[in-house]
This record gives sequence, structure tokens and C-alpha cells, in this order.
Amino acid sequence: MTDKKRQSVAGRLAALAVAVLAVAADQTTKALAVRALTYEGASVEAIPGALNFTYVLNSGATAGILANHRWVFMTLSTVVIIVAVACLALGRIKNNFTAVSLALIVGGGIGNMIDRVANGKVVDFIDVTLVNFFPFNTVFNVADVCVTVGCVLLVLSIVIEEIKDRKNASSKTDEEREENDEN
Repeated sequence: MTDKKRQSVAGRLAALAVAVLAVAADQTTKALAVRALTYEGASVEAIPGALNFTYVLNSGATAGILANHRWVFMTLSTVVIIVAVACLALGRIKNNFTAVSLALIVGGGIGNMIDRVANGKVVDFIDVTLVNFFPFNTVFNVADVCVTVGCVLLVLSIVIEEIKDRKNASSKTDEEREENDEN
């Protein structure tokens, strides 16, 4: 096996590990939150004025947007997960940074999908009160964090790759000019 293939296999295995860890972290923290908070709406102040743990069953997206449209989220999540897994499995990813971004998105998507299939709703419990992220208060979970971080990293990865590609194209053009000047 060549070094490049070995690196590709190692990158895919690392991505698989990240996705599995994301699902495990999400499901474990949700189970702990449900056990500790015991009923929907229960809330515990973890860091005064900054962070609460509040048990919410969410049938929609962030802050209940599109509540009771479970199949929309399940369909969209399934498509995204399948595409990302296919890209990872087929070795279509250029670098490990992109692979990790997709793995976070897959892990978070699977974590929330487990809730939607099992309960029809997603367990949310992280309630940041220090800063409102939106014009309304939102409660989220570890899967949401994984998907959000994965998306930000994916965009960053795409931007970095584009900059590299443009730099390489520019340096090739410079080399061609130098070659023509020598002739």
C-alpha cells in the first residue's frame, strides 16, 4: 500500500472515529440531562447569568422553527448524511480537515436523527443566557454544536482550498512567463 493510500485510509478512519465520538457524546449528554432534569421545562443554573441546563423537547429546528415538521428534518438530514458518508467512503475528500468537518456534521446529524426516530422530538438542554445568539433565546445540544462547528470548519476548509488553488494557478502562470522570457 502506498503512503498516499495509507494516509487516505487513516484519514477516513479518523473521520469515522470523530463521527462515532460525536454521536456518543451527544447521546450520553442527552441521557444525563434527561436523568438530572427529570421533566420538560426543568432548569438548573450552572453558571449564574451565563449558562443553564434546561430540558426542552424540540419538534423543530433551532428555537422550534418549523415545529412538528419532523419528516422535513429527517429527510434533509438523511440526504446530507448519505452524501457526506459517500464522499468520505469514496475518498473524494482532499484533506483531513475537510474529512473532520464532514464527520462532525454526520455525527451531529445522526445524534439528532436518533432522537427524532426514537421520540419524534430532539432533546435540547444547553441554554446559554450570557449572550443571545438570535433575537430569541435558544436551547440546543451537543449534536447541534457538532453540526454548527462542522459547517463552519467545512466553509473554512473550502476557502483555504480555494486560496491554495488560486496561489498554485498564479505560481504556474508566473513560471510559464519566466520560461517564455528565457526563450
